[in-house]
Amino acid sequence: MNIDIQYKIKSNKYYLRYLRENSNWYKYLNRDPNNFKLFEEEVKNVYKLRPTDKISRAIDTFEMLQTLFTK
Repeated sequence: MNIDIQYKIKSNKYYLRYLRENSNWYKYLNRDPNNFKLFEEEVKNVYKLRPTDKISRAIDTFEMLQTLFTK
């Protein structure tokens, strides 16, 4: 695994956590550094870090607060 990818993984707690939980990604990242994009996408999908997920969480929170204050 090249130094750039190692730095990116160690600087992001989600990447590091996912890599520890799914150690098969070590093999893919060692063989081809271009797989890092796939790795990033999978981490974002699993931990719901995409912008649409964040918006959805904000809307859910707003709806919950709205129901609490209307009763």
